[in-house]
Amino acid sequence: MFEINVTDIEGFKLGHASDFEAGTGCTVVICEEGASAGVEVRGGAPGTRETDLLNPMEMVEKIHGVVLSGGSAFGLDASSGVMEYLEEHNIGFDVGITKVPIVCQAVLFDLTCGNPKIRPNKEMGYLACKNSELYSDNINGNIGCGTGATIGKFLGAEKSMKGGFGSYAIQVGNLKIGAIVGVNCLGDIIDPNTNKIIAGALKEDNSGFIDTEETMISLYDKKNNVFKGNTTIGTILTNANLTKAQANKIASMAHNGFGRTMRPAHTMFDGDTIFTMSTNKIDADINVVGLLSARVMEKAILNGVKSATSAYGYKSYNDISLK
Repeated sequence: MFEINVTDIEGFKLGHASDFEAGTGCTVVICEEGASAGVEVRGGAPGTRETDLLNPMEMVEKIHGVVLSGGSAFGLDASSGVMEYLEEHNIGFDVGITKVPIVCQAVLFDLTCGNPKIRPNKEMGYLACKNSELYSDNINGNIGCGTGATIGKFLGAEKSMKGGFGSYAIQVGNLKIGAIVGVNCLGDIIDPNTNKIIAGALKEDNSGFIDTEETMISLYDKKNNVFKGNTTIGTILTNANLTKAQANKIASMAHNGFGRTMRPAHTMFDGDTIFTMSTNKIDADINVVGLLSARVMEKAILNGVKSATSAYGYKSYNDISLK
C-alpha cells in the first residue's frame, strides 16, 4: 500500500474555483463515463442536491459529477454551471432528445468569511469544470470548497480556527481509493494516533483548546444557540466495482473517518455528508474498500486542517504552537 495523488485515480477529473476575496469556493469531481454512486447524510443540518437518486431503488444507475461548495443553500446554484459544462460535452443520462447530466451536491456554511453576499454560483461551477481539464496538482487547505471553511465554533468566531480542503489517496495492488473533503465542523479536530486535539475552539488566552465535547457536556442543561455555520462534506473516489447499494455502504463506512477526527461529529448543527463515486474497473472486497474509505477520509481531514493558512481573521493549525 502506498500513497498516490487523488487525481491518479483514472476516470475522474478534479477541479476547483475560489473567490479568495469573498472567502468562498467550490470543488467539482467529474466522471465522464458515469460513476456508480452512493451517499450518507448523518448531520442534522444538510444542504444537498439529487441525493434521492442515489437510493438503490431509484432508476438512474450512474452520476456524472459531484459538487462540494461553500455558500450554504445559496451555493447549490453552482451545480447549474456544472450541468451546462457537461451538456456542452455531451455527457449525461440519455433521454432520447438530449443527455441530462446527473450532478449531486452538498454545501457547507462559510458566510462568516469574506463577503457573505458572494457565493458559489453557476459561473463558479462552470469555472471549476474548466479548471478540471488541466488540474493534476495536490493542493490542500484554502482552495475550492475549503476556501472559507472554519472549525471549532462552539465559542463563536473569535475562538474558531481555519479549516480547509483536504485530499488523500492510496493504492493497494490495482485498487485505488481516495477522499476529498471540505473541513468545516462545529467540533475539534483530533489526531487519532495520539487522541489529542490539534485544532478547534481555543481557550480565552489561546493557550490551548477548550475541548468542545467536555464543554458541551458541562453545559448540558443550557439550550445554547451554537449554530455558527458548520458542515463537513466529502467524497470517496475509487476504481472498485460497486453496485449502488454497495456505494451507499461505502459512504456510510467512510463516516468512521469523521468520527475518528472530529469531536463531536454529526451534531444537529452539522450537515455532515459523504458521497461515493466508483468507476467499476476492478473487483475488490467491499469490506476492505469500506475500511480504507474511512482511513483515507481520516487522512484527508487532517491534511485539510494542517494545510490551511490563516485568513479572514481565523488562525490556522500552523499558527498555533502549543506545548
